[in-house]
Parts: sequence; structure tokens; C-alpha cells
Amino acid sequence: MLQGWFLWFILFWVVVLVTLMAIGGFFMFRKFLKALPKNDGKSDLDWEEYYVDKTIHLWNEDQKELLNELVSPVPDLFRPVAKQKIAGKIGQLALEEKASSITRELLIRGYIIATPKRDHKFLRKKLAELEIDVTPYNNFFELSEVKPKER
Repeated sequence: MLQGWFLWFILFWVVVLVTLMAIGGFFMFRKFLKALPKNDGKSDLDWEEYYVDKTIHLWNEDQKELLNELVSPVPDLFRPVAKQKIAGKIGQLALEEKASSITRELLIRGYIIATPKRDHKFLRKKLAELEIDVTPYNNFFELSEVKPKER
């Protein structure tokens, strides 16, 4: 029979492992849901990649550096995913507006819209650090939670 400290040691590791597997499963399930095809036959990830591919030639070095600077508060592990999502939203806006290049205004607007509402506090802080006035973009902070229109 298990008794004393060894029992508590085993129970501790059971709780830790179950918790870690639950957290990992949650993130894997979210990624799985994003990869499922929608009514149009493409998944959210497919659309992000489509918009990035269609607008890659519109980006210049300054805008790429600004995007990298804006996503710098995101933890390293999640930064590529966040960058892809944000670049996809910026590309979508650029295609909808038939932009000839990715402008600073378009980049900031797309970044705000692509950022979840819970992260707006950090986004505003980062924009303030970069001395970017958010006043012209205040109405986009409310739009970020709006579901994308049906494609």
C-alpha cells in the first residue's frame, strides 16, 4: 500500500500532469477548430494565408519592422501565430480597399481589428510607447470583436 509522503508525491504528479495535458489539449483544440473548413470550403488559416500571399508584395521594410515591433509584447511561443493573424487581417483590408501598398495607417487599423478585445490595454500601451496617437483609431477598438462577414 502507498502511504505517507510517497502517496502525496504520486498524487501531486497526477494533478500536475492532468493539468498540463488539459492546457495543451485546449490550445490544440483551438488550433483544430481554426483549421476546419467553413461554408466556403476554406478554413480561417487558409484565408489568413491567402491574404498574406496576395499582399506580400505591398509590404515594405518599414512596415515589416513596425509589425515586428507591435507584436514584440506577445510571448515568443505565440508570436508567429499572432503575426500571421494580424498580417492576414491587414492583407484583407488592403485587398478590400485596393491599396497600392501597406501604409502605416492601414497597418495600425488592421492590427487593432485583429487584436482580441482583452488585449487592447496592452495594445494601447505599446502604441503609446511608440508615440502613436490612437485618437484617430478609437472607433476600430470597438470593431475588433465583430465577426468577419461571410465570404
